[in-house]
Amino acid sequence: MPEKDLSHLPLPPGFMGLPFIGMPPMILSKKYLQRQYKKHGSVFKTRVLGRNVAVFVGAEANRFVLQTGMKNFIWRDGWPPTFVELLGESLFVQDGEEHRKKRRLVMPAFHREALHNYLATMESITLRYIQKLENLTEFKFLEQNKQFTFEIASTLLMGSAPGSETERLSKLFVTLTEGFLTIPLNQSWTPYGKALRARQEIMDFIDDAIEHRRENPTNDALGLLIQTQDEDGNALTNEELQAQTLLLLFAGHETSASMLTSLAMMLPQHPDVWQKLREEQASLDIGDSLTMQNIKDMTYLDQVLRETERMFPPVPAGFRAVVNEFEFKGYRVPEGWTALYMITGGSHYDPDIYTDPEKFDPDRFSPERNEANVPFSMVGFGGGSRVCVGFAFAQLEMKVLMSYLLRNYTWELVKRQNLRTMYFPTLMPMGGMKVRFHRI
Repeated sequence: MPEKDLSHLPLPPGFMGLPFIGMPPMILSKKYLQRQYKKHGSVFKTRVLGRNVAVFVGAEANRFVLQTGMKNFIWRDGWPPTFVELLGESLFVQDGEEHRKKRRLVMPAFHREALHNYLATMESITLRYIQKLENLTEFKFLEQNKQFTFEIASTLLMGSAPGSETERLSKLFVTLTEGFLTIPLNQSWTPYGKALRARQEIMDFIDDAIEHRRENPTNDALGLLIQTQDEDGNALTNEELQAQTLLLLFAGHETSASMLTSLAMMLPQHPDVWQKLREEQASLDIGDSLTMQNIKDMTYLDQVLRETERMFPPVPAGFRAVVNEFEFKGYRVPEGWTALYMITGGSHYDPDIYTDPEKFDPDRFSPERNEANVPFSMVGFGGGSRVCVGFAFAQLEMKVLMSYLLRNYTWELVKRQNLRTMYFPTLMPMGGMKVRFHRI
């Protein structure tokens, strides 16, 4: 059946900027996008670095990109080539049936039973981490949270040993991420060249870990990935295992560190929320160690984490390449364009969904108010069939850490520091967020 002719439909409204070049990337800021949303509605056009972009804003637009209109998009060509090369042939760039099959092979590492098995190790790493924080007394929370979430990810996802090995890998990942948003010039002195060399060192480590797991099977995530087969009896190849493990290590610590830092920044500014969180922890009658039932019962902490995700989503947007011309809201989006669905400044701040969206208000997610009952109004960890595979893993590690911090510690934000946030590549306070930390 021939495709419907859409040539009579107008392109989305908007401003394309200078010929060929378009607009600078910084125009995709929260305030700019909110102004464009009010002016044009849920889809508008622009041009960024020479690419024609259709920007989608709001829950209905999210649903189209992430679910109902998926056939019109592919992931691989939507993202900058630097992301694709540095993260490799992983779930991040796979589409269609290939993505579905590989995702099913990865999922057992994040099922409920696997999470149960991870809890004790998460807790032991957390106890060492908070003792380190207590000894430091003053530090940048972002840096420490990155090391913490990376140690959990590398220990549980691939069995690396805590200590100097983990610290080395964590530093390599910092170098890797610094190559995402740079000119892809592969020279030893450029950020991108350094990122590629850091990637190779990480991949060599992962390759050794895979061989070790084949000889000594384990129940960590990498061990489960090696053992899992699809419906046809196919397992992941060594190259696929390397790429998927690299992605899981990156996604498994960057986003969690971002959210934990944003939450740690909000609590001193909202003592009422902090006190309510402490009261919930006191009511749970937690013993010498946490249980999965304890985790499940942290319902107010759930609300606070959701509000942190809403206001401070670790990733600002999602990219797709348009492979089929389509219609949305009476406008035509041509093949070859890039689709960009906005998270920050988009549906997460929609005043038609969220009351007073600029306010940090966890009660908006209470059963009584339930403001996020509109499908695809919260997409900080994706949505539809491509929702983040490690979302439950991230929730668990954040709850374990926050439980210990809330029960035993407090901190103050050091005065006269820059707390403005930026994306590089995930959301972070520009100065790293310095705090003074001590026991209650």
